[in-house]
Amino acid sequence: MTTMNSSTILPDCSESGSAHDLWSDWLLIHRHGGNAHNAQRLQQLIEKYADRVIAAANLTAGMTAVDIGTGDGIVALRAIETLGPALTMWLTDISRPLLDRSRKAVRQLGVESQCHFLHGSADHLSGIEDQSVDAVMMRAVLAYLTDKRGALQECRRVLKLGGRLSLAEPVLREEAFAAKALRRMVDSGAAAADPGLALLHRWKSRQYPDTDETIAASPLSNYSERDLVRLAQQVGFRDIHMEFHIDVVPAIIRTWDSFLNSSPHPWAPTTGDILEHWFSADERHAFEAAVRPTVERTDAVSIERIAYLSGDCQRSCRVTSCKLL
Repeated sequence: MTTMNSSTILPDCSESGSAHDLWSDWLLIHRHGGNAHNAQRLQQLIEKYADRVIAAANLTAGMTAVDIGTGDGIVALRAIETLGPALTMWLTDISRPLLDRSRKAVRQLGVESQCHFLHGSADHLSGIEDQSVDAVMMRAVLAYLTDKRGALQECRRVLKLGGRLSLAEPVLREEAFAAKALRRMVDSGAAAADPGLALLHRWKSRQYPDTDETIAASPLSNYSERDLVRLAQQVGFRDIHMEFHIDVVPAIIRTWDSFLNSSPHPWAPTTGDILEHWFSADERHAFEAAVRPTVERTDAVSIERIAYLSGDCQRSCRVTSCKLL
């Protein structure tokens, strides 16, 4: 069995990736604010998510699996760590810098003979043949796709009959709803009594949609965990199991500098960028005075909402009812 230490593939905080690749910039820097200690703590948390995805894939010796949206390769490499040389892995990603990073990690661990790489979106896996893999794994991929059904159809296409789908997706609707609530308070005139509300809304609305129309239009916020179940049913998966986890965990970002250099998802500007471009100097000072004490609290927490879904590939699945969804 191949032996590896997943901690050796932690993001290098000194590396910014491509100057124009938002995916690598976010994963390697802005996800944890460019802070090495934050990166270590975040890695430990993500490893738990990855292990859940791997466990639900029911991998066994001799299988071929796909890690879609591999990022820094954590799911693929931990799966190889579990199965050793008996597992063949496809690693796919829309980001060339991240795919190159995964390729480098694979070389360093000496498992090149087990791995294939594909550059492309999750809804267009043209380099993988029909019915050629035993398991498809994804972590935080569908959230960024407009055509979530199309991506699940691609998963179904490449899976063998009886193949296994296992994914974990963040559900970010509550963040968008919070931005919308702030907008309503500002529009109602509440900001006259509490000017800080307007500043909080301006910050939050640069990172999440804040109206019914923009929430419905955004791939990040226009779905729930139940929608994922419905879509999996519609494209032909069966024996579907979904667990929706809400975890209140210690906050990763606990210093003001890392908070300024962080963003909650790849499409969001950092807080520092928002303050620089959309706030006056006086407003920046007021925002910091209001928010910094909360960020730097020793007992600060964050709330993670993640849907874990798994199912089997069935070529002729008839959906009889979705009434409960």
